[in-house]
Amino acid sequence: MVGSRKLSNDEVEALLSGLDEESTEESTQQFDPTEVREFKFGTEDLSLLGDYYALRMINEKMCRFTRSVFLPMLRIMPRISSFPPEVKSFDEYVESCDNFVSVTNSRIEELRGNALLVIEAPFVSHLTNSYYGGSKVQSLFSQSGEFTATEQRIIEIITEGMNASMEAAWKDMLQTKFEVQSREENIQFVSFVDGADTVIVCAFMVQMPNHDPVSFDVVYPLQTLKPISSQLRSRVQNEFAQDDRSWKEKLQNAILSIPLTLTAEIGNPKTSIGKLMKSSTGDTFAMATPEHVLVKVAGERVFFADIGKVGPNAAISMKKRIMKNGERDG
Repeated sequence: MVGSRKLSNDEVEALLSGLDEESTEESTQQFDPTEVREFKFGTEDLSLLGDYYALRMINEKMCRFTRSVFLPMLRIMPRISSFPPEVKSFDEYVESCDNFVSVTNSRIEELRGNALLVIEAPFVSHLTNSYYGGSKVQSLFSQSGEFTATEQRIIEIITEGMNASMEAAWKDMLQTKFEVQSREENIQFVSFVDGADTVIVCAFMVQMPNHDPVSFDVVYPLQTLKPISSQLRSRVQNEFAQDDRSWKEKLQNAILSIPLTLTAEIGNPKTSIGKLMKSSTGDTFAMATPEHVLVKVAGERVFFADIGKVGPNAAISMKKRIMKNGERDG
């Protein structure tokens, strides 16, 4: 290039130092600490399961099935209601619980995950007292921080019955098996999920006459329910799933009860137009006698049969079924 020259070392260093100063000023302006927002890497897209409609329906069924679990112990029919599912981190849920609770960790193999059943300690004591004949009103809740051997046995009975109730509540959507993995008396010691992981808390309230309401929770990790998120968003399947089996049976019975007309084709005599025009009452047309008569339904060939009599009535006896490809099934 005409008139061009190389820059000296001093000029190059001056240019580089100027660029460093400008980049430092720009970086200081761009990364103002006051504008930095905190981000938690455990955050989930909570819109994944929609409004949890199907899960709410499962919880309502759970309320009905669980009544039969508590009835033999309380000797009264309790009123059980469910609250809308809540989404929170596991740490937040642990902070909202008392340290002394009954916690049962059950495996759901079909979903490759676990679920927690959390029951308040006063409720366990009340169930134990009522089961062994105590007052329906009196509660013998102990502040010792651990359950007695008798209370632990009651917890086993409750857990077995409530796991069966959960399996029944989930049955219309998914055949599941809740298998107990471990039990704890302090939820902070439960090996379930990381504290920052998202869980779905299904809370239930139990109301009894002359007694303060008590509660229990069923807790699912969000990751456990993700594989069936599309089913949990559905508003249709749970309304009809319960009657699906009986509906199929009724439909099958209705189809099998449809009346059909069988036509027995004895033969196909042939004649000419001239003879047919000259024929009159009493004329006879000869025809070959087939080995079997052809039985049709709605014009379709279905059987070969023999003609006979049953009492005073003519009858046909089915001999061979005609397959769709025209072959005979003897």
